[in-house]
Amino acid sequence: MMASPQQMPKGPYHWDTSGHFANNMPHVPEGSSTYRNGSIVDVVPADLLYLVDPFWYQFPPMPTLMHQILGMVMWLTGIAAVVGNFIVLYVFVSNKTMRTPSNMLIVNLAFSDFIMMAGMFPFQGMSAFYEVWVFGGLMCELHGFIGTFSGCMQIWTLTLISYDRYNVIVKGIGAKPLSFKKVAAMLLLVDGIAFAWAWAPMLGWNKFTMEGNMTVCGSNSINADWNTKSFIFCIFTYAYITPLSTIIFCYFHIVKAVAVHERQMREQAKKMNVQSLRTGDDGKTSAEIRLAKIAIMTIFLWFFAWTPYVVINFIGIFYQDRITPMITIWGSTLSKLSAVYNPIVYGISHPRYKTAVNETFPCLSCFVGKPEDDTKSVVTTESGDTNRQNQETAA
Repeated sequence: MMASPQQMPKGPYHWDTSGHFANNMPHVPEGSSTYRNGSIVDVVPADLLYLVDPFWYQFPPMPTLMHQILGMVMWLTGIAAVVGNFIVLYVFVSNKTMRTPSNMLIVNLAFSDFIMMAGMFPFQGMSAFYEVWVFGGLMCELHGFIGTFSGCMQIWTLTLISYDRYNVIVKGIGAKPLSFKKVAAMLLLVDGIAFAWAWAPMLGWNKFTMEGNMTVCGSNSINADWNTKSFIFCIFTYAYITPLSTIIFCYFHIVKAVAVHERQMREQAKKMNVQSLRTGDDGKTSAEIRLAKIAIMTIFLWFFAWTPYVVINFIGIFYQDRITPMITIWGSTLSKLSAVYNPIVYGISHPRYKTAVNETFPCLSCFVGKPEDDTKSVVTTESGDTNRQNQETAA
């Protein structure tokens, strides 16, 4: 049974003694909700009210225009992400020369991004135009499951990619090459733990509920009880703090190692009375600068996509009065946009990927550009190649 108006949490909108909003909101047409108070929850079907936290009863409906904007954003970015990640998957899997252990990490990243958007954007995008979740309770929970599962997969695959590059560039010849068995074990562990985190709300540790504007489902971050708080704290540590710290550590040492290598090359060139030991070398295209840009881009996109969502979750369990449907839904939407960035950063920046795309999909050559020589890549990751360190550091 839903709480009465007097029991609802206070917020920017409140109820008078008759159970209606004190700001005399416009009348909401007859909906299927069993409790009508002119709030954003009015349009939720009665059989789905168990998925709605009482907190949301204090907010008026979002403007139709905002729902439509959200719907268009989800459809456009969803289609772009699905197509982009499908191309990455197809190119990497269908080309034998690209089936290296390290490239399997990129394949797993593309797979996580693909299932995130293919399994979520059609439902969220369609619901946005209806202004309410229209696919039932089971699909709502499945929607939240897919988001948590693919999100954890994505984040930790990015971490493994960072560590692999650190292992090759910083440790160099002394590093053990990444084998297919090792990468399979790593991915099995990462994906298995991601599945466990996504399954936890199904078993009672937290739960999947409707978020914000009632058109998307995810883990509950509004309730301040210990069950919710403990889940948010633990997944925050596992899926944000730990991987982010690892990525920053890896890229910091990668840039540092390349800077040292570049300095040594310049000093050696001076001793030999030549301008450079490598052809086509200039300041603008040095490996140090290009690698630093990729590192900064990676970390920035990570922050840009996930930090707002994480911050909103923490605000929800400590400062509920600052949460609104608008803030919640945009934080959720922004986190999904990372599935669009990743094919660009980890796919198009790969020279052999460019070559394969140009051969497989000639019509896309204008988007991916001309392929570069492999020895100039700062992102090629072929652990089995004994010359790999030189390719990475001498780019």
